[in-house]
Amino acid sequence: MLNIRRPRRNRKSEAVRAMVEETKVTTDDLIFPLFLIDGKNKKVEVASMPGIFRLSSDLMLKEVEECLRLGIRAFDIFPAVEDQFKDVHATKSYDSNFFYLKTLKEIKQRFPEACIITDVAMDPYSSDGHDGLVKDGKIVNDETLEILGKMALAQAETGIDILGPSDMMDGRVGYLRQVLDQNGFTEVSIMSYTAKYASGFYNPFRDALDSAPKFGDKKTYQMNPANRTEALIEAELDTAEGADFLMVKPALAYLDIIRLLKDNSNLPIAAYNVSGEYSMIKAAAQKGWLDGERVMKESLLSIKRAGADVILTYFAKEFAALNKT
Repeated sequence: MLNIRRPRRNRKSEAVRAMVEETKVTTDDLIFPLFLIDGKNKKVEVASMPGIFRLSSDLMLKEVEECLRLGIRAFDIFPAVEDQFKDVHATKSYDSNFFYLKTLKEIKQRFPEACIITDVAMDPYSSDGHDGLVKDGKIVNDETLEILGKMALAQAETGIDILGPSDMMDGRVGYLRQVLDQNGFTEVSIMSYTAKYASGFYNPFRDALDSAPKFGDKKTYQMNPANRTEALIEAELDTAEGADFLMVKPALAYLDIIRLLKDNSNLPIAAYNVSGEYSMIKAAAQKGWLDGERVMKESLLSIKRAGADVILTYFAKEFAALNKT
């Protein structure tokens, strides 16, 4: 039998493979999450995230500058808050004199071309370690929104570009949009953590911020990993409430959810390639079990191929440096 169709003809050389390549990842697709700590000239490696550091404001400015030269233009900045500054109501989250807000303002003044994204949730500042206000052992929804509103407004006042509500409280996108608009911040975007699952892949991140819950878990507000249709409900609500981006978190174990939202929404879809996904690859590469560079690229490609327009990843700087050479 004559074999007329031979797909291998389009794989026969690097040049041909490049011509027919369907999916490409570039630095324009990437957001680099960064961890900020108080003080000066401090650089502390996260033990469970090889190559990722908590940086004081002076070194954070240098990191942003270096990344901009590599072609990374978007940064999601998270604060690591010492226990002495944490309380039940997360009051430091909207204190304009606190190091996080002061540094955000400085970054935007120094690098106006950088896109700065912030995290809106109580857990970095909460003595309970939860994303919402705790009352009688329960996470209360509507009272949490008031705190998130103060936090979002304080962050917007620093000049940042995009807010990232990661708390998973019901109605928070609409509430934050109203607070922003009423205070003249109509151009500040909202990248909603739309489908944020109660995942086991977050532990290294919680190590980085020392933000693990002091009791229980987050299953009453983060989504059940078994659920798919629920992501569509969350996407519908966030869109109606004024979100500008919809996010899926984690990424690699939820590629089907990325595709589901991409197929059912006209908004840009973001995916968070989370700390545990990063650390697994790094640990295996250090053991010599995987080609770390190759698997990093393959992982990012899979997230983009699944439908993500934007990828938050701790590999961003490494990827950019490899593609610069």
